[in-house]
Amino acid sequence: MSRPATQARQQAQQRGRRGETLAVWWLRFKGYRILARDLRLPGGEIDILARRGRVLAVVEVKRRGDAITAAEALGQRQQGRIVRAAEQFLARRPDCAGLDLRFDVVLLSPARRPRHIEDAWRPGAGTT
Repeated sequence: MSRPATQARQQAQQRGRRGETLAVWWLRFKGYRILARDLRLPGGEIDILARRGRVLAVVEVKRRGDAITAAEALGQRQQGRIVRAAEQFLARRPDCAGLDLRFDVVLLSPARRPRHIEDAWRPGAGTT
């Protein structure tokens, strides 16, 4: 891979980490306790796992130039990978198995507050 492509990828990863950090702070502000961040499992990756009360939120963070583009960036295949990763996490953590699992999205765009969409999708509702 060429040096400019590697540098561009590294910059994108840094922006992604900064976006996840902002989302973590936003969720904490809303009363969530962060259980894990940037969790990589064989089935997929989870940006943030957060808990509030009996809800275990699997949170995907999308950062784009505007909220609409950010919302459109989460496709069905990615949803499926996130669901598989959540299932693997729960298999390893029986203490969380009794919680209400929910799939959320935090959308980030410049000069806007983060937008937290609770229950953004449900497994089996079009995931592949």
